[in-house]
Amino acid sequence: MPEETQPEQQADEPQETDTAPEAEAAEEEPFDRARAEAKIKKANSEAKSLRDRLKELEPLARKAKELEDAQKSEQERLAEQLTAAEERAAKAVRTAVASKVEALASADFADPEDAAGVLDLAAYVDGDGVIDADAIRADLAALLKRKPHWGRPADTGPRRPAPDRTQGSSGNGNRTSSDPGDIFAGLMHQALKGH
Repeated sequence: MPEETQPEQQADEPQETDTAPEAEAAEEEPFDRARAEAKIKKANSEAKSLRDRLKELEPLARKAKELEDAQKSEQERLAEQLTAAEERAAKAVRTAVASKVEALASADFADPEDAAGVLDLAAYVDGDGVIDADAIRADLAALLKRKPHWGRPADTGPRRPAPDRTQGSSGNGNRTSSDPGDIFAGLMHQALKGH
């Protein structure tokens, strides 16, 4: 517990105050009322001139703040417009590259959109926005090797049409006439039989 006794020892020691030199200076120099009043008038005069100057500068400070705020909001608005324009440009480039990929893939792929969906479209555009068609062709060939089932089927000859059972005779011989008179006669015959 030596720590507790140490603060007590410090409290017992006399402390020097900062007012001691001022008190000595005040005792040496007698109070001069006229000089004190002159100092007070001078300080008041300086304070008044500073207040007047502040009143003159306050409208200018407000205007400067308004201009700064207007410029800041203008900069923010321009920054937002720039961001939106960059997004539109990036979207247009992605669309152009996707179109180029699909066009080049249409010769070998059954569904060219498959190739456009798998490839990294941003990799085919340089900093100037030029599309590298040779790189696209190389990647399409590599993709077709990895996924041959995406390729266009080989044409082996002319396609035969699929049979349509609704065309031609049904093979049962009970064909109805398409003549309107025959149809009306059949309806009348059924109506008379029913009564």
